[in-house]
Amino acid sequence: MKSPILSLRSAIQNLLTTDAPLLDMLGGPQIYDETPASVTPPYVTFGEAKVDDWSAGNDHGHQHTLSLNIWSRQGGDSEALSIAQWCAGLLDGAKPQLDGHRLIVMRVSGQEVGRPSKDGLRQARVNLEALSEPVMG
Repeated sequence: MKSPILSLRSAIQNLLTTDAPLLDMLGGPQIYDETPASVTPPYVTFGEAKVDDWSAGNDHGHQHTLSLNIWSRQGGDSEALSIAQWCAGLLDGAKPQLDGHRLIVMRVSGQEVGRPSKDGLRQARVNLEALSEPVMG
């Protein structure tokens, strides 16, 4: 069975890469698990992810906490926050299909913005929570 984290990440990536306005903001499908060396901002990467057991009786489930990092080089936080807000709007309440799991609910639990990095990149973060259960059979 596929990891619940990988299954949810894959579903989120598929959902985001099919949204034309987001692709316009990013200049293409720049949504990565790990940042390629040659990529230029803006782009989105998956941040930290955690899954906890959410089982009750004979029903098995997973409680997810994960984040998306939005990276920008544009002066100020406007570009990164605009992309973060768009991603949040796409993901809050979305129910993309998971491989080997069924998504019960997904919601945006918060957004953050960080200080510029040493190389001048701006970062915004979208924090997500989700519940899923394995599909047996």
